[in-house]
Amino acid sequence: MAHNGVLFLDELPEFKRGVLEVMRQPLEDRDVTISRAKFTVTYPSSFMLVASMNPSPGGYFNDPDAPVTSSPADMQRYLSKISGPLLDRIDIHIEVTPVPFEKLSEERKGESSIAIRERVTTARKIQAERFNSFGNIHYNAQMGVKQIRTYCKLDAPSLELLKTAMERLSLSARAYDRILKVSRTIADLDASEAITGTHISEAIQYRSLDRDGWFG
Repeated sequence: MAHNGVLFLDELPEFKRGVLEVMRQPLEDRDVTISRAKFTVTYPSSFMLVASMNPSPGGYFNDPDAPVTSSPADMQRYLSKISGPLLDRIDIHIEVTPVPFEKLSEERKGESSIAIRERVTTARKIQAERFNSFGNIHYNAQMGVKQIRTYCKLDAPSLELLKTAMERLSLSARAYDRILKVSRTIADLDASEAITGTHISEAIQYRSLDRDGWFG
């Protein structure tokens, strides 16, 4: 695994579960430890994990008109190849729905990559300035508990919103911290110094694999 690289895994459930579980420590600690009989060595391994998967073995999910359907047992067997602790360490889960023909054929253009890049670059500059005094922290994903408590403060309504989501989705403490990190980044993209309820709501929406109908 390359230091500060991107690891892309296509068809995530098709990897052996043992292979996927090995990534838990590097994702959490940003280093990887290799142990042998006579020695143990640790290497830096700060990488971004990006993965894709079909929502079911047949490629369809909750679609009554689908040409290929999967039984609940098939679905559970397929999804259980990815453990909850591994999913906990993935900040953003996005469910992509099929694009209708009308959308594919319309002439209206979406936002350009150049415009998106500028917005991301601006947000990264905000983060670089925020963590300027920290030697080993440069962006939100690297925040520890102390930084999260300092830079991800919520007002009462936002805190209540997050509490409700935590209870309803049975989220872990790790997921709680990751939602706060993502909401901080959403606020940065919005050029907002404060994290608002809108930012928290969006971050919660990016935990789709925690919801009923997937692993619930």
